Amino acid sequence: MVENRNKKNEPLVSILIATHNRRRYLPVALGSAINQDYKNIEIFVINDGGEDVTDVIESFNDERVIFINRKENRGLPFTLNQALRQVKGKYICYLGDDDLFYPNHVSTLLGVLEGQNEYQAAYSDLYKTYCRIEPDGTRQVLSKVVEISRDFDRFFMLYFNHSLHVSLMHRTDLLKKTGLYNENLNVLIDWDMTRRLVFFTDFYHVCKITGEFYSPVGDSDRISVQRRKDKREYLRNVMTIRTTRPAKPWPKIDDMSIIFTAKKLNKETGVTIGSIWRETFYPYKFYMPISQDNFNRLNTEMPNIVPVFVGQFASQTEHVDAALARCEGKYIAVVPDGFPIEHGWVEESLYALMNSSAGKEAFRLKSATDELCAMVLKKEDLLLARKSFPHLSLWQSIESAGITLREPTFEELPFQFDHLLQHGQSAQKDGNWLRAAKIFEYIAENHRNELWMRKMAAESFFKAGDRKNAAQISSEINQLTPTVNTLLFEAKVKREEKEFEPAIELLKQAEQILEGK
Repeated sequence: MVENRNKKNEPLVSILIATHNRRRYLPVALGSAINQDYKNIEIFVINDGGEDVTDVIESFNDERVIFINRKENRGLPFTLNQALRQVKGKYICYLGDDDLFYPNHVSTLLGVLEGQNEYQAAYSDLYKTYCRIEPDGTRQVLSKVVEISRDFDRFFMLYFNHSLHVSLMHRTDLLKKTGLYNENLNVLIDWDMTRRLVFFTDFYHVCKITGEFYSPVGDSDRISVQRRKDKREYLRNVMTIRTTRPAKPWPKIDDMSIIFTAKKLNKETGVTIGSIWRETFYPYKFYMPISQDNFNRLNTEMPNIVPVFVGQFASQTEHVDAALARCEGKYIAVVPDGFPIEHGWVEESLYALMNSSAGKEAFRLKSATDELCAMVLKKEDLLLARKSFPHLSLWQSIESAGITLREPTFEELPFQFDHLLQHGQSAQKDGNWLRAAKIFEYIAENHRNELWMRKMAAESFFKAGDRKNAAQISSEINQLTPTVNTLLFEAKVKREEKEFEPAIELLKQAEQILEGK
């Protein structure tokens, strides 16, 4: 536990607060950082060219606060990088200038990271605090909801972020591997960093609420909200993030090589390449066997393309063999020109291959046909097939090498949790509450995210008229991690059962949380 550590050996933790024109809210954020029950911290406040907040900083009179008062607005990535080049802490936390930490935020995350090596990053749960902005700028809290409480899933993190930056702590030395923030991004910079972190470490999810991030009702001035409105620019950011490849070695990610075979360059080729760039979220390099003349004609901005020069009249098998000699990835996806690229086109089969316990297996890609046969397999298996049967066609050599080619079953697909969650939510929409409750219970038992799913099960049992199960589950949840909405829900169950005094006590607890007590 944190309390039992020798204070002389307590690691320094660096907290970063970037601020821009939020004088009214900054004192709350900074005060919550200063008031951590873990005291060995340094707090960087970086003014990103906004109104002067020197007096706010000085009012705290705390020598642990390092103030960088930059006059020029350069954006959040530049601002965080400016502080990261100066931090001295072993660990780093991030705090929005209009959000807040609870006093135990640092000590809670530090308590799971320090003294072990398996996890070099951890995140907690947060309240999403809905508020109304009054004419004078003050915030009236309307509700507090734990909107995200998801257990770590590396494959999902490659697809999209599921840990909020305000809830994150990671080791500083990881930045030597990931690199600093990408200053060419203007949105989703938190996901860009967490996505790069998963190449090198697992994340520990602490199912405890240690802070709040504010969400105004109606129009929001948050950059993450405003900059999603330009869909083209937002897509540029997403594609940049998904194609970013930190320097190797990657201890937690196995690389993939895509071998793209095209008989000739035409409009359809460009469409296929563009679709692969847009739809692929697993890390990859794109190997394109192509003649020198055709490569000079190729017009694409797609990153991670490796041209493999072949003769103009080389066969598909010669294309594959030439690219295979250059491939770095553990997994190889062979894709012919004209293959239909859609959401999950390679990741579904790749995930099945990665988790297969069988011997030599290859998986057809989504939408593969006999005419457009595309597959993913281990590089070592494809090398063996081509070395053993170099004079056979690609598909014949794979079959002759004893490699089984099949399609993944539904149970082998990624995001099983999300698929089942959608089934449960569909059952709710259809009014089939008992079925929904059973689905959520099954998810809790078999796919982690236990507290979140049990909460949804309790609500569905209540709607189905099963108050006994609803009461038992909600009570168990509130004994472990009470939140505003779970307390209100249990109070509603108690009220329906005519247990008014316990209901009143639960309502009082929820009220205290809403009032910040």
